[in-house]
This record gives sequence, structure tokens and C-alpha cells, in this order.
Amino acid sequence: MLSRFIVYFCYHIKSSQHYKKIKYYFWNLLENENSKSKSYFDLLMIGLIFLSIFLQFYYAGHEFSFLGNIIESVILIIFIVEYILRLWVYSDTHEIILAQYEKSLYLKIQFNIRKAFKLALAKKITYVLSPYAIIDILAILPSYRPLRILRIFLIFRLFKLFRYSNSIKLYAEVLASKRFELLTLLMFTGFFLLIASVSMYIFEYPEAGSDIHNLFEAFYWAIVTLASVGYGDITPHTLSGRIVAMILIFTSVGILAFFTSILISAFNEKMPELRENKISTDLERYHKFIIICGFGRVGQEIAKQLSKDKQNFIVIDKDLNNINIARKLKYLAIHNDASRNDVLLNAGINRGATAILCITGDDVVNVYITLTGRHLNKDIHIISRANRHENQNKLYQAGADNVILPFEVAGLLAAEFMGQPVAFEAISGILQEQSDIVMETVPVTEKSPLDNLQIGLLDLQQRKLSLLGVISANPIHLKHKNKYRVKQQHFYFNPEPNFILRHGDILVILGRKYGISHFRNQMEQQRLRTKVAT
Repeated sequence: MLSRFIVYFCYHIKSSQHYKKIKYYFWNLLENENSKSKSYFDLLMIGLIFLSIFLQFYYAGHEFSFLGNIIESVILIIFIVEYILRLWVYSDTHEIILAQYEKSLYLKIQFNIRKAFKLALAKKITYVLSPYAIIDILAILPSYRPLRILRIFLIFRLFKLFRYSNSIKLYAEVLASKRFELLTLLMFTGFFLLIASVSMYIFEYPEAGSDIHNLFEAFYWAIVTLASVGYGDITPHTLSGRIVAMILIFTSVGILAFFTSILISAFNEKMPELRENKISTDLERYHKFIIICGFGRVGQEIAKQLSKDKQNFIVIDKDLNNINIARKLKYLAIHNDASRNDVLLNAGINRGATAILCITGDDVVNVYITLTGRHLNKDIHIISRANRHENQNKLYQAGADNVILPFEVAGLLAAEFMGQPVAFEAISGILQEQSDIVMETVPVTEKSPLDNLQIGLLDLQQRKLSLLGVISANPIHLKHKNKYRVKQQHFYFNPEPNFILRHGDILVILGRKYGISHFRNQMEQQRLRTKVAT
């Protein structure tokens, strides 16, 4: 009967949305590294730790005041509640019990509630015996003042900072990554200290006026000498003792150098991960951003324009030289292969990225990046570069929304605008970032002088303007060549002179800003005069 009640209660908890929300809230507060609430909670706990240590030191020689008792009690309660909540969040007891119950149903055997509880308890004990949990419980012990010996555990309140401070966590992770090297060095150092201290005791103890009276003092001298501190309170008086001291001093230089080299190599290995963590933190501040895969000449120019327009973006490139250029320009940059799933996930493809630009110099790499990006995010906009025309369809099949052929476009521009100096002046002005050279659109409205007008009759050259193309959804224009599909419309690049404009079309014009403005105003004035006349 009790087993049925427990199983029923576990199913009730599993189906309870209220329970899930509460547990998720505390998991978010205590464990989720990407949660803002956790960062605020960590700051609160760091403050409480320092406050509790200050109180313990201050009242070491004084009686606790009423206010001091209240503050210490509140801190203690918070520490205890935090410990209990972490123990609760660590595992789901009801899931373990239900797993055992469903397993017994499947195997058609009797459900053993004791075994289920033992498994659930073993999971909780795993947390209780973890280093952080042991530090947490030891940090609570100094609050029990009647047993003064427990105050030795006050140091564990400082160790609690490992849980809340990322910088201290980093140092601990660095030491853990070099566990084998540090353990080997520790064993060698301990063995050498033992030899040095025993040797010093044997050589110095029998001598009259010796500073060493027992083995502990010899060991103390060896540690002080090895650490290059040299207090001078204990010095060797015999020739043999001085030889041991010289050997120990020379050896200590090597040991300290070896220890330093281990730490430096560990931090160097950790630096790429640190950079990626910082980039992830920076990306969390952006609601929308663009991922640029490839930072060659094309990528650098795109990044330059995006930066000028104050748009957020991140650069990914496996060429370290390109990444160094991006970092010098203060761009967010990841040195890695953008075709890997984990790299794009870390770059935020599902956390705010609105578009991916696959613009490396290798079409095969662009195909892989496109495939990976489309697999990870079905809705993201992908623009890819194709260096060869035959690879254009492959990129579309891989999932690209738009494919750009930069060399083909450059050749097409040169061929189509040959003999048109105004066009070249406009394009050159845009590339050189002349502020008065722009590319703007002029709509063809109904009753406008442009409506039903042939392109050849436009006097754009006299106005020192150049027509780049026409954007239109009108099916009557489909007979013309040099058309490129843009969603539900077509872009007609440098249309023929017999191209007849229709209302709803949009002219894409290159030229100086005031020239285009003057042209647009003239067309609008003529349209208004025609409207008034009719």
C-alpha cells in the first residue's frame, strides 16, 4: 500500500508543471552558468562570505553583540538553505523511483521500493561527497561557537569562493588540467625534502651550538630553504650541512622553474577556451547579430561596412592571421572551423543570429558551412559565396538562400559599363567611401513620367547618373535577359534600351546624392502637375 502511494505521488510530481517551474527556477539560480540570476546570486554569496569572515575575525576577541548574532544567524540560514537546495536540484528522486517501477512492470517482477530508495539515496550521497558539497558543509561548522575547535574550518568559507568566482574557478581548472604533472612534481619535491631534512638532522644535531634540535626543525629548515625564503633563524654550522644547503638551493631553483612552466603552459592551453567564453558572454548582450564565416578580403570589407552601420556580428575563421586582423580591429572573433556544429552553436546560431555569411575562398568549405548552418537552424538566412559558377546550384541545394559570385559580378560590371564613365565614377566613389556617392532607389509610381517610358529615353547620363538595374514583379518583363530572382521579384541588371518601365518598378541608381535627389524631385513634380491637369 505504501509503495503504491509513493509511486502515485511520484507520478503526480512528474506531471506537475508548478513543481517543474520551481525546480527549474532554482536550477537556473544555482547551476545555470548562462543565467543572469545566477550571476547576481553569486555576487550576493561572495558578499556574505566576506561579511561572515569579517564577523568571525572581529568577534574572535569580543563577545558577539545582538546585531552580530542576528547577521551570523541569517548568513548561516542562507548557507544551509543553499546546501539543501543544491542537494535537491542535483537529482530527481521521483524519476529514479519511477524508472525502477516501470522497469519492474516491464520485466513483470515485484517492485522493490527499498531498492529504489537506495538508488535515489546513492545519487544524493554522490553529491554530498563531492568536493564542493564538502566545502559547503565545512563552511557551516564555524558558526557553532561552543566548539571553538570548529573555527579551524573558517578557511572553508574562503574555499566557497571557488563556486561563485569564475576567476578562481579558472585557476582551479588550470591546476586540475595539470594534475599528473603537479602530482609528479609534488612527489619529487617531497622525496627531496625528506632526504634534505634527514641529512641536515644527521649532520647538524650532534654538533654543539647547532640550531637543529629535532627532526621537525630540520624539515622546517628544508622547506624554508626550498621556497627561497631564507629567514636565517636556522643555519647549518658543519661543512656537510652547508653542502646539503647548497644542493637544496640549486635544486629549489629547478623545482620552482618547473612549477612555473607547468602553470604557464596550462594557462596558455586554457586561453582559447577563455576567449570563447568571453565571446559567448559578449554575444548574450546582442539580440540580433550576423555570423561571418571567413575573414579574407571579402569578409573584411563586409565586416567594415557592418561595423560602420553599427550592426553586431561575429567572425569565424580557421586562419590565425585573419583572426589576429579581426581582433586588432576589435571585432568578436573565433579561431576555429565554422563547418563544425559545436563552433556554430558556440557562435550563437540558435541564440540571436539572424544570418550566416559563408564567404571563405573555398567553395567546398562554403558548402559544408551552409549544410551545417541549415541543419542547426532551419529558419536562419544563409548567404554564400561561390567562386566558380558550376558550384552555385550546389550551394542552393545545401540550403543557401542567396548565392553571390563576386568574380562573375565584377566581370559583368566591367563588361556592361564599358564606355560609361559615370557608372565607373559612381562605383569607384562607393568603394572609396565618398560620402556623396550613393546607390539609391527611385520608385516608378502611377502617372509618373517614368511610367511606360523606355529605358533608352531616360536622360540619366546628362544628369551624371547611372542605372544599375530595375527591380520588378511585373511578368511582362520576364522576356528580358540579365534577370536575377530576388524572392517574389526579379532584378534586371543594366536593362536594354527597349525595356519599358511600369508602375510598381523600382530603379536602382548610382550617382551623387544630390543628383539622385534632384532627379527624384523632378519626377515627383511632373507627376503632380500631370495629376492636377487631369
